[in-house]
Amino acid sequence: MLLPNDTQFHPSSFLLLGIPGLETSHIWIGFPFFAVYLIALLGNFTILFVIQTETSLHQPMFYFLAMLATIDLGLSTATIPKMLGIFWFKFREIVFDACVTQMFFIHNFTGMESAVLLAMAYDRYVAICNPLRYSTILTNEAVSVICLGVLLRSFISVVPFVFLILRLPFCGNRVIPHTYCEHMGLALLSCASIKVNIIYGLCAICILLFDIIAIAISYIQILRAVFRLPSREARIKSLSTCGSHVCVILAFYTPALFSFMTHRFGRNVPRYIHILLANLYVIVPPMLNPVIYGVRTKQIYERVKKILVRK
Repeated sequence: MLLPNDTQFHPSSFLLLGIPGLETSHIWIGFPFFAVYLIALLGNFTILFVIQTETSLHQPMFYFLAMLATIDLGLSTATIPKMLGIFWFKFREIVFDACVTQMFFIHNFTGMESAVLLAMAYDRYVAICNPLRYSTILTNEAVSVICLGVLLRSFISVVPFVFLILRLPFCGNRVIPHTYCEHMGLALLSCASIKVNIIYGLCAICILLFDIIAIAISYIQILRAVFRLPSREARIKSLSTCGSHVCVILAFYTPALFSFMTHRFGRNVPRYIHILLANLYVIVPPMLNPVIYGVRTKQIYERVKKILVRK
């Protein structure tokens, strides 16, 4: 296949437009994004500090929560600073290597977050369905293996995205109508066939669907076990331990579902709606997760309250 004369395999840079159609409002849009980033940083660092310093929280559930907080810090830092640069300072240019690196980390952290949510669902399943065996099933060694599996699965599934982009020739168009670099946004700028990219992207989505199905199966088993309990108080107590996790699941998967549905079926939906939904997908969970666990988890809430009162 002959390629145009202006084709480059590795263009020097791309231009991120931000949110097309809302350019005049970029300055004002930046303020809530900045507030979200501050909340995400403060909340997740607080969660990590509390879990590290409070020995009573050195349990599997809180180890997974600490991993979730670390991922959220990475995901928000990989995206929001560049967004603010676009909104406030018009720093739209991003060099090719930085763009590919950002793409890798965004997809990597997203995959890791989904895997950690699955691990937390398994933790709740064991705690409620096999409470007497909880300490023997979820040992420190088992938790370490699960965490290593989370890291390896995400890394192995995301690395091909990098090589799928590096193999593509890029033509004259260097403009990405988005606030960050992601796989399909880059692939669509190529003047070669991206069929392999599309197929692998669908395979990656199937991994997330597997996580959702496995989480759903876990909660079906949890509900069956809970409704077998003899007293109403016991049922409420068991369900309350899952409340925070369910809220976090909804905060992560709901924006992703809406973003996918608008891209797939919303042909008449304005482009800026697509971009805003894609932004919510990567910036809302890192902000909401520490707030949800900080408010709904008694041990964390009490510890944070002690710190504040002491000051």
